[in-house]
Amino acid sequence: MEWSEFAEEMARLARHLLEQESTQATLDEIAAAAVKLVGGCDAAGILALHKGRAVTLAACGDVVEKSDRLQGELCEGPCFDAASRAGGERLFRIADLNEPQPEWSRFAPAARDLGIGSMMGFLLYTRQEDFGALNLYSYRAGAFTAESETAGWLLASHAAVALASARTVDQLEHALETRHAIGEAMGILRERHGLSEEAAFDALRRISQHHNVKLRDVAHSVLAEELGGS
Repeated sequence: MEWSEFAEEMARLARHLLEQESTQATLDEIAAAAVKLVGGCDAAGILALHKGRAVTLAACGDVVEKSDRLQGELCEGPCFDAASRAGGERLFRIADLNEPQPEWSRFAPAARDLGIGSMMGFLLYTRQEDFGALNLYSYRAGAFTAESETAGWLLASHAAVALASARTVDQLEHALETRHAIGEAMGILRERHGLSEEAAFDALRRISQHHNVKLRDVAHSVLAEELGGS
């Protein structure tokens, strides 16, 4: 793909990512775009670490989840390191997994058994936070070139911005849903027990504190009880 064509594809992708309706949809589109746009890429995925555990957030290709699972079990591997920022690196490229990989002596031979010939990975990050790592796989050794690395880096940069936007939208929607549920629960308590607005909110808060349950979960319980009794 010529660079002018790649630039046009990236511009279309940036708009397309911002049009997605959820963070998960954005993640899935990023993985699919990597396979489509980066030369030599046969499969792609996004890996994050949650409490030290490797989690596959998106996958395009069967080998992705197998590789992520393997790295999580071994606590070793380039994607695992990229997601955890081990050594401070923001990208990696393994040209040939048939060659010795001292850093990942257990992962490399197991990856070859999965049919992986070469790999690249890019940390997905903005100034505020990290999202994990975008990881690209090829079944051929030497598939990724310097141009592939540049293309992958540009894609990862676009993806991080789109993910930041998607998370913000998800957080706002979640906050609105929570506020709406609490308002409805307060209305039920006011009608049922003749409470003022302040007293109804205090009742929800006391239950939340006493049972160590989030306020939104208390509100949902009140709503579920009302629906069950109606």
